[in-house]
Amino acid sequence: MDNKLNEIRRKIRFLRAEMLGAEDNIRKQVNRDEDCSEAAVHLMSMRVVMLGLIGERNRLGGEERLLNVDERLKLDVRAAGRKPANGAPMRFPAKAGPGPDPGWGAVGVRKTRPIKHPEPRSDSIGTEKARVRRER
Repeated sequence: MDNKLNEIRRKIRFLRAEMLGAEDNIRKQVNRDEDCSEAAVHLMSMRVVMLGLIGERNRLGGEERLLNVDERLKLDVRAAGRKPANGAPMRFPAKAGPGPDPGWGAVGVRKTRPIKHPEPRSDSIGTEKARVRRER
């Protein structure tokens, strides 16, 4: 029974994705002023199949109740699991993201502060500037 229900849910999920693609295709055709009647008829036939699958899912007991806006606002899903039960400190979940490339290493940049009172330079290029600053 559960296998049949899961199979129907998988078909519904796949059909929804296919329907979204068909709707996107229709929008593109409308924007280009093309005839989209064939794609629209195909979308309507997918909706008929979807209604049949939903009816069969509900008949097998897999009906999913949809909440209205008030019920969704009252349902505080973030409150569950917010505080750890054993008194451990609260931790934020790690963000999933792409890692560094395996062939590249981190580049460490050494940050330096400018010297407030520079010593006179021994070369002829910076000597004049250093003397002027020192005389002030």
